[in-house]
Amino acid sequence: MEKQEYWGFKENHDLNAAAAFTIRNILQAIMENIDESQPLIHLGHGDPSAFPLFRTPTIVEDALVESIRSAKFNCYPSGVGIAPARSAIAKYLSRDLPYKLAADDVFLTAGANHAIEVILTVVARPGANILFPRPNYPIYEARSRFSPLEVRHYDLIPEKGWEVDLDGVKALANDKTVAIVLINPGNPCGNVFTSEHMKKIAETARQLGILVIADEVYAHQVFGEKPFIPMGVFGDIAPVITLGSLSKRWIVPGWRFGWIAITDRIGILQQTGIVRSLTSCLTITADPPTVIQGAVPSIIANTSDSFFLNINKLLKEAADILYERLNEIPLVACPYKPEGSMFAMVKLNISAFDDVVDDTDFCMKLAKEESIIVFPGDAAGLKNWVRVSFAAEPEVLKDATGRMKAFCLRHAKH
Repeated sequence: MEKQEYWGFKENHDLNAAAAFTIRNILQAIMENIDESQPLIHLGHGDPSAFPLFRTPTIVEDALVESIRSAKFNCYPSGVGIAPARSAIAKYLSRDLPYKLAADDVFLTAGANHAIEVILTVVARPGANILFPRPNYPIYEARSRFSPLEVRHYDLIPEKGWEVDLDGVKALANDKTVAIVLINPGNPCGNVFTSEHMKKIAETARQLGILVIADEVYAHQVFGEKPFIPMGVFGDIAPVITLGSLSKRWIVPGWRFGWIAITDRIGILQQTGIVRSLTSCLTITADPPTVIQGAVPSIIANTSDSFFLNINKLLKEAADILYERLNEIPLVACPYKPEGSMFAMVKLNISAFDDVVDDTDFCMKLAKEESIIVFPGDAAGLKNWVRVSFAAEPEVLKDATGRMKAFCLRHAKH
């Protein structure tokens, strides 16, 4: 056969570059350093379902089985989702709002990551910019690489409980800014915003003429003094698009079911065509499995409050253990005790290490020597910090922090 000298296709370097920003790729690179002589402890992502202590209730599993066996949900759904599931989520979200959402205010997605992809696609246009927090959830950064949006980063201030630097937001924004992204409860910081601070954020968004994208994947997973308050409460000040999912609160991250909700009493998102664009985008993209959509009304109606209270109790105990034990480890510091979500940001005193050059090097060597996986802060926008998940059983956290202490002592300058 004659040798073919030219092929018209080639590797997509832009796609590879974007994938490099994802948690999966970064953690996979760290995992390749694991020394299998010790049991692996994975604190690099928030997946409590790996531990028997954090199991979704039987009522949730039964709802999915019933949805499958009913044979009512084997057909193609509407792009925006089936009506019963949209209604159930609207009712669920309305419990915490000063007004009622309608089913048409809810759009179903294949998990929260899909919701991020959809909303960034909808607001993108050439020349526009969007404001992301620093530190941030890395998927926002990865997805923005496929968008004409210019990304600008505002700071979260650790000394103020990771509050938004509102002066910084005002300095960054201009007449091309379309939106600000907030993550509350915080990933990666474990913070919870106060009502007063959130109102100021909404007022700032109104002054700037931008919408608020409220990532509330960890909604209600709070265990400090601050209650969870949805950003939609302030939807009469500035338009709010809320992202949520079943993943974390119901401990089913692999089910890939999420939503986008419009909390906009003034109707600005309708007037500007954003709602129509959401519908259009969902018409040409993926759907969450219909059998899961069919199970959602039963899941939401029948999951007991005691399950949620117990999960928050377990998370509080885990956060307390992690915080207390981290502060006994030389060369690291956790400046803010987590009050929500499943993560803490931990600062590394790099100059005090003998042979650790930065946070990525720390993560690689910790994996190799102690079989512990944590996430490098540089990948979330904060160099020489690491993100640590406490969504694990107490004995696992004690073992992990003990190994981390041994690692730091071994690598400290003498």
